[in-house]
Amino acid sequence: MADMQAGIGPFLGVFLLGHHWESGPIGTVMTAGSVAGMLIAAPSGALVDSTRYKRALVIVAGVCTVLASGIVLLTQNFWLVSISQIATAVAGGTIGPAVNGITLGIVRQAGFNRQNGKNQAFNHAGNMVGAALAGYLGWRFGLPAVFWLAAAFAILSIISVSMIPAKAIHRRAARGLAEEGADNEGLLGLGVLHSCRPLMVLAAALALFNLGTAGMLPLYSLAVVSAGAGEPASFVAKTIVVGQGVMIIGSLAAIRLVERRGFWLVLLISFAMQPLRAVLAAYLITDWGVYPVQILDGISAGLQTAAIPAFVARMLQGTGRVNLGQGAVMTVQGIGGALSPALGGWLAQMIGYGPTFLILGSFALISIAVWVVFADALRSVSASEANVATERPRDVNR
Repeated sequence: MADMQAGIGPFLGVFLLGHHWESGPIGTVMTAGSVAGMLIAAPSGALVDSTRYKRALVIVAGVCTVLASGIVLLTQNFWLVSISQIATAVAGGTIGPAVNGITLGIVRQAGFNRQNGKNQAFNHAGNMVGAALAGYLGWRFGLPAVFWLAAAFAILSIISVSMIPAKAIHRRAARGLAEEGADNEGLLGLGVLHSCRPLMVLAAALALFNLGTAGMLPLYSLAVVSAGAGEPASFVAKTIVVGQGVMIIGSLAAIRLVERRGFWLVLLISFAMQPLRAVLAAYLITDWGVYPVQILDGISAGLQTAAIPAFVARMLQGTGRVNLGQGAVMTVQGIGGALSPALGGWLAQMIGYGPTFLILGSFALISIAVWVVFADALRSVSASEANVATERPRDVNR
């Protein structure tokens, strides 16, 4: 479902650039979608905690994402494109918590770290294959072919999700509750979130991190294409293939690193990759520069996508609000991600691409400072994961 969830999103910048848009409006449209995704994340997590129909959420949201992406291919009106990206973000923001809830309900807390790492590895593999196919089809038949590819994957995803037996998903375990006890029903439970200090520190560090990194890839694509150093469709595909390929390795490596060294160190390494990436992006605006730039991003994102959901699940174990917590972290994280494309787009228009990359990369340095200052509180949760990792995961075939 990776390609279904993204739709034509990764290709949006160069698609609009080809229709005579400038970097500022492109960044603004992307920010509109990011804001919508940010606002829907916590409500989506709460819905996942409360509903029995987690599989249906994935199916409906994915189909809506593909349909919304198709609007961009039919019209390049600023307001319609903005509405399309908002709809895409709302639908896409529901899929993540739903998949996490399904996974936690199947393998329970003891198996979640490893299974989530495997999930993310396959997710990145799907993105990589989807991007490679989209790049080829976009080059061969034009960017509208990207939409049809996403629609084809949507059909396959619906079949896939439907094959998961409903009875295999334990409803209480999917919320982070013990298998027996009070149900703790209801959509709300926000008190659990602000009383968990490590969760708030994690969200703040990720918000700062994403303020710098979220807009960097589309901006780097614009920089290279504007300089005439790459063919639009194939270059965007290359950025995704390289990044997602490394993310597969990063996700699998995160499983072992978390079990041996804890979450704190794994996420510190992920933060440290982005300042280095920013420097390379500023001075390597060339076709081959995509390799070092996206390798660093792949390491960072691969570690985070595997570690963050497991870290949050560990923090909120027993509260029944695990997916709400996932959504809340995504909301605060999305504040930085929502502002990043617009900030980067307008800065690039005013001072150029190179200095903009350096400014964006500096936000990750602040994340590192926050992470180090609150290391003791974060390490206390991270260290306790070692005990969970030694528990025997549930036999999912039973």
